[in-house]
Amino acid sequence: MTIRHKRQAYDGIVAVSPASVPYQRFSKEAAHWWIARALRQSITAAALMPGDIDGLTVSSFTLFPDSAVGLTQHLGLSPRWLDDIPMGGACGVAALRRAARAVQSGDANVVACVAGDTNHVDSFRRTLSSFSRFAQDASYPYGAGGPNACFALLTDHYMRQFGATREDFGSICVAQRQNALSNPHAVMKSPLTMDQYLSAREISDPIALFDCVMPVAGAEAFLVMHEEDAQSTGLPYAHIRSTIERHNAFPDDPIQMRGGWEMDVDELYAMAGLKPSDMDLVQTYDDYPVIVMMQLEDLGFCGKGEAPAFVRAHNLTIGGDFPHNTSGGQLSAGQPGAAGGFLGLVEAIRQVTGKAGPTQVPGARNALASGFGMINYDRGLCSGAIILSGSGDD
Repeated sequence: MTIRHKRQAYDGIVAVSPASVPYQRFSKEAAHWWIARALRQSITAAALMPGDIDGLTVSSFTLFPDSAVGLTQHLGLSPRWLDDIPMGGACGVAALRRAARAVQSGDANVVACVAGDTNHVDSFRRTLSSFSRFAQDASYPYGAGGPNACFALLTDHYMRQFGATREDFGSICVAQRQNALSNPHAVMKSPLTMDQYLSAREISDPIALFDCVMPVAGAEAFLVMHEEDAQSTGLPYAHIRSTIERHNAFPDDPIQMRGGWEMDVDELYAMAGLKPSDMDLVQTYDDYPVIVMMQLEDLGFCGKGEAPAFVRAHNLTIGGDFPHNTSGGQLSAGQPGAAGGFLGLVEAIRQVTGKAGPTQVPGARNALASGFGMINYDRGLCSGAIILSGSGDD
């Protein structure tokens, strides 16, 4: 028997006070240091004290041997609601969803959502070696010590299936690099041309250098609270219009060419009362450009297999007709571990509240941010998406 109740709206619950700690290529500091700074920045911007935070979600790959509960002692917090979200690139959406329901139910008044990781000289290799049972048993011992080989498999299959070219993927990377040049915190500071993209050294055929993110140290955070509390303190806030989340979607597909977004996309737009064409900007999870293509399709901006034509027909820069990954995304801003799952969402909050500064899309009201994480050989297991609207758009 299947029992399904209508998903409840997020009325009266908002996201506020986005915070980003500028990324560094390498850091001697622990993940705790990065997370603490993002949290302090977010709390200070909201004119709150640490004691006002009674809920906390944490995402990190390098916090070990601590977890979220151990971190509370390091930070001097005493939350009455706590969550540890090990979902990689999907952790931002998952954190916001859980935090919103906690505030809505009265389990917490203000939830801090934070993600952060350090990047020591050897920490990325050590993370990869023990990332999952698949990594330990089936990939790492054979020299495929990270996601490059997995995404090379997906990229090759996508190209063969749908006729995508290296130039199609390159158009995403080049546009995001242009966006990153407006982001003072992006680690990539030089323009990227299509010729540079196409002539870059091969990493794992057909993936080359600029298809891959650069691991960095960094942290991102935001707060979730009642709308009336945000109004009383004059905080700019983003309405949560709708969210979706799905894990291990389409497990019978021989190789992943669609994600969990496809299963729930109709509910995403129906709950928000919006459609794809109403989005003023889109922030997709972008550890590799093939996953951007998959999200554009599964989130309803084009049909399956049509993303190559879609990116050819649109300008993905801040001033273009389809602003996408306006901060530069991970491909040009850097991948700060689990905080990469927050990057697009934090940027979306800034955009719809008019606080994105040099990356601001003029007149942005509605934004979609999506996440994708926990890659195991031929697929990512976690996916999610959220639609946000600015506080002036009721």
